[in-house]
Amino acid sequence: MSTPHRALIVIDVQNEYFDGQLPISYPPREQTLPRILQAMDAAKLAGVPVVVVRHLAPAGSPIFATGSHGAALHPEVSARPHQLLLDKQYASCFTGTGLGAWLCERGIDTLTICGYMTHNCDASTIIHASHDGYRVELLHDASGSLPYRNTAGSASAEEIHRVYCTVMHTGFAAVASTDDWLAALASGSALAADNVYTSHLRASGKLD
Repeated sequence: MSTPHRALIVIDVQNEYFDGQLPISYPPREQTLPRILQAMDAAKLAGVPVVVVRHLAPAGSPIFATGSHGAALHPEVSARPHQLLLDKQYASCFTGTGLGAWLCERGIDTLTICGYMTHNCDASTIIHASHDGYRVELLHDASGSLPYRNTAGSASAEEIHRVYCTVMHTGFAAVASTDDWLAALASGSALAADNVYTSHLRASGKLD
């Protein structure tokens, strides 16, 4: 693989996920926030552009209402430098934001994803980027999920995070720890994803 030309995409690290209506529970936000900040600091030192994204909903919305405390960036993220701040209304950071054009202008070919939520805006952005030809990396300890229950069933935050990370690693993204990403950043190397075929063979006991 050629040396990646990265951008770090910090997705929706907003108060809503800390002291608002949607507290991230797995991995615990007390663990994931320091990893997100570590990635931002490392990106700055390495000259990797940082894109900060926030999700905004109309005023009066129960979550992410424009101008509300919940919609504001976490203060530790807000205090750190970034090259681009984007507001979005959809799950994918590409939809209606101009992100694709900004990345293209700078010759970015690899996106490192961190932030919230693993199974929603992270996953949507990853799949969108993968389909657009980017190499993608997901920092599994710098992202997180919350539990769900609806008429289709229920799942814990741990189940949702684990399953989405496993699926993303089958080719949509290279899923790695922040430490592994920092090592790759320092060496100028790319992180590798798995694929559907070998992931299935392992689960079937046909491949070690």
